[in-house]
Amino acid sequence: MYHHQPLNRLHFIILKKLTEKVINITNAKIKVGIGFFTGRKVFSSVIKTYMNSWRDSILINDPGYSLNLFVAYDLKYSNTKPSDYMSPNVLNSNLDSSLFIHEKTAENEINYLVRKGVLSQYESNLLLGTGYAKKRNTILYFAIKHGIDYIVFIDDDEYPIIPVQTDHGLLWKGQQIIKTHLEHIGDANITHGYHCGYVSPIPNIKYDNKMTEDIFRLFIETLSNDIISWDSIKEKMRNDGLTDVDTKVLKENMVTEVEETNGMKFISGSNLCINLKDPNKVFPFYNPPNARGEDTFLSTCLTRSRVLKVPCYAFHDGFGKYNNLLSGALPSALKPVNPNSAKIINRFFRACIGWIRYKPLIVYITNREHYKETIEKMKCNLKITLPIISEYFNSNKFNNIYDELIKYDSNVELHYEEFENTKKAWIKVIEHIK
Repeated sequence: MYHHQPLNRLHFIILKKLTEKVINITNAKIKVGIGFFTGRKVFSSVIKTYMNSWRDSILINDPGYSLNLFVAYDLKYSNTKPSDYMSPNVLNSNLDSSLFIHEKTAENEINYLVRKGVLSQYESNLLLGTGYAKKRNTILYFAIKHGIDYIVFIDDDEYPIIPVQTDHGLLWKGQQIIKTHLEHIGDANITHGYHCGYVSPIPNIKYDNKMTEDIFRLFIETLSNDIISWDSIKEKMRNDGLTDVDTKVLKENMVTEVEETNGMKFISGSNLCINLKDPNKVFPFYNPPNARGEDTFLSTCLTRSRVLKVPCYAFHDGFGKYNNLLSGALPSALKPVNPNSAKIINRFFRACIGWIRYKPLIVYITNREHYKETIEKMKCNLKITLPIISEYFNSNKFNNIYDELIKYDSNVELHYEEFENTKKAWIKVIEHIK
């Protein structure tokens, strides 16, 4: 039979500490991170818009939430300076903390990890530093290190306001992007939302006797993956290159689980929330050198993760034509983007280069059995289409796409090894942080 014994001093101290710990856990805030990888001066206006959106949500009055900003900025991208990011708009926002990450910050952290024997110099350089994937990894790393529970990635050309078509023109509506992700991320490893506006970097194409729809379709299919498909591009082109809002998603508050396709659960790199509560279930971003596709390669790691698509839209200003939305200038109509300027043509060209540079690796990962024949078919298709594409855009630089395919095909095994080593290095970092 159990007999109650009076508490001695040691018992009392232990019980007091346990009680304090329980109270501390009960009162602990949910630490939310917002992650930006940016190189544009418009960033401060973008973050101000999101902060206003957060302020208008019910969460701003909830003392259980802590909002923390992580900004990895690139001064070279558009000749900016640190004050463009650490402006009063940002520093005076409703933030509990902010961390501005520049090249020296990442370099110092790399040196620290190497000095501590956590990673080799090679592994550190794979994981952190410059480039799309490494910048995102650096944000993830510091967020986990600072005990963030959930981090929402937002791009600086995506705004929390959407155009809805009505009989009287466009009706612009705000979107509670951060709030929507937080409502659903507790039941998932990743949530990602929808995009509207100028989602595709492809300008409006007018077909003629040379640039036929079949030629352009062959070109896009050669560069495309399961996200950038001809069917989706064709639908956008019918709509002047624009992606509309599916109002049913918002009206019915639709939440859908992302199913696995060809070994991948597709996500977007922004309007994206990652659950950091269990760092062992967090995976790093990767892209081949000077390529894109960091969200696509992350998608290949998510077969055992729960991924939800949640009902919030971001307006993608892919050509930088609607910055005035951030100051309240709401157009009654959106215009097609025609290839009538060097800036627009160069935007499309850079996208094509980014796609072709990561296409070999994604084929190697998802369809290795037919890798060689797929690459040979791509080469053949480019030989047919590139002369016509170059003539249409009056630019010989499009011919470089073929050379890039040859280069990244020849290095595909090296890039695959880097991808695998990036994941291994990430595990070491997570163990060190824990």
